Amino acid sequence: MNARRSPDGRRWMGVGRSAEPDSRAAASAAARAALAGPEPKLLIVFTAVHHDGAAVLAGVHDVAPDVPLIGCSTHGEIGPGGPADGTVTIAAIGGAGFSVATATAEAVSGRQRVAGAELAGSVRRVDDLAHRVLLLLTDGLVREQETLLRGCYAVLGASVPLFGGAAAEGFQRCGPYVLGGERVLSDAAVAVTIASEAPLSVAVRHGWRTVGDPMIVTGSGNGWVYTLDDQPALDVYLDRLGAPPEAYTDAGAFIDFALPRPLGVQRRSGVEPRNLGNRVDIERRAISSGTAIDHGGLVWVMTGDEESILAATDTACAEAVSGLGCEPVGLFTFSCSALRPVLGEHGVRRENDRMAKWADGAPFAGFYTYGEIARVRGIDGFHNQTLAVLALG
Repeated sequence: MNARRSPDGRRWMGVGRSAEPDSRAAASAAARAALAGPEPKLLIVFTAVHHDGAAVLAGVHDVAPDVPLIGCSTHGEIGPGGPADGTVTIAAIGGAGFSVATATAEAVSGRQRVAGAELAGSVRRVDDLAHRVLLLLTDGLVREQETLLRGCYAVLGASVPLFGGAAAEGFQRCGPYVLGGERVLSDAAVAVTIASEAPLSVAVRHGWRTVGDPMIVTGSGNGWVYTLDDQPALDVYLDRLGAPPEAYTDAGAFIDFALPRPLGVQRRSGVEPRNLGNRVDIERRAISSGTAIDHGGLVWVMTGDEESILAATDTACAEAVSGLGCEPVGLFTFSCSALRPVLGEHGVRRENDRMAKWADGAPFAGFYTYGEIARVRGIDGFHNQTLAVLALG
């Protein structure tokens, strides 16, 4: 267990983790360890996808039947003690200084914008405290998640930041899931509005750099890029990088090659990476990040390495903590599953060590995602291959 209370005792966060193979027992043990203070307000569950979601919920409810709960499956769990695979890791927040309201949206595909508005409606059900954030957990296989966030923005405007991540499955093709209340859901999203007496700070950073000149997206739709500079997108991308021959003809070889080489998309905040290591259409010569890449937009090939990614980890954590103006009660740290093959096992441990350094004794928890959510300005806020951090004051 790892926990911290605010100096006035009105807010706290705790994190518990269990590697028990039995899903219900693991969830009970993690929840019990996370509940570190009075008036628990919220539990957020990060569970390895092989755990039975219904049993995880039962285990949590055995310990805390009346505490609001959201959660999701992961591609690895983040927390004190290092990165893990196969655990149930649970974060709890509580105290009189927090107020929360949860929401669930089902059958999200094809109505992402409406679903986002439904989730954002939870903001109307929290106490009128000075600081608020909407934390979302989405099914990572839902496409065009930017549209879901635009639905949130239509309700919230610029006054409420967004933070969250897309549920993952460890590339096992078994299907990620989200947890809402007493249900295990797919093609769904869950959210919680957290209101606090103390500041809440969101930051996001990536460690990628552009290579060469920009390309124009001349054909795209439904998360696919068909042509770049009026040529087949797959070939243009691979040609820019001098890819091996097998990447042109074998989907598995392409994905292995593309994971550490995202496509950079021009945004107002700069060039943002989009992970190409999920889907590819060899026959149509099309590439996909699973998120919308607009026709007519500028894109770049991007590269990075362990050191550049870890430097971004430091920057994101530092910005989130410094944005509070006070000591953090705890941190949520959501990193991308597509960073793991770039970092390797040693690099992932170093990443977790950096998070622990910036937490400076405060609890922190999160997971490896299929996409990160962090919006502090503008309408968009869906990211790939980044670290997103939410600091609680």
